[in-house]
Amino acid sequence: MKEVCQACPSKAKCCPNADVRKITREEHEDARQVARDISKTDQYVISMRLRKKVEMLFAHLKRILGLGRLRLRGPSGANDEFLLAATAQNLRKLAKIPPAPQQTRNA
Repeated sequence: MKEVCQACPSKAKCCPNADVRKITREEHEDARQVARDISKTDQYVISMRLRKKVEMLFAHLKRILGLGRLRLRGPSGANDEFLLAATAQNLRKLAKIPPAPQQTRNA
């Protein structure tokens, strides 16, 4: 790349005291670039929107319903406690849904 660097019109400003300019690149820069490219897609935006909904549900479970720390022991106790909290969360959601308008029947 020495030939390219020597022919460059900006050589005097870029690296006046060296033959070539060395640009270091991180070992995992390729993977970072792939992640940057993925983050610009429409599917990524949709995925992040859906993830936000799920993350908000878990945050609500932890902060509002106090599920940051489980009180029951063992896998079945943890499962029971989590199911109870999730049921309470679903009931809160259902309570916020307005009832459907009733249709009147003529006899």
